[in-house]
Amino acid sequence: KKHPSYRVVVSDSRVARVGKFVVYLGQYIARQDPPEVVMDEEKALKWLRVGAQPTEAVEGILRRMGTLDKVKEEA
Repeated sequence: KKHPSYRVVVSDSRVARVGKFVVYLGQYIARQDPPEVVMDEEKALKWLRVGAQPTEAVEGILRRMGTLDKVKEEA
């Protein structure tokens, strides 16, 4: 309680938001200053390359990590 952390997952948009997911990518720990991101960047890149669309929040995290820049360089 009062220790916000969020899982970053790949899920099918046709399935309920809370529930099953395809793959776990990592987590975002908001309580720390600065917030800590523990994520498997290779898995994230794999899913972005095949067309996965990140939410606005996850897109911001990926942008700060530099992961989105790597995908754009390949395009």
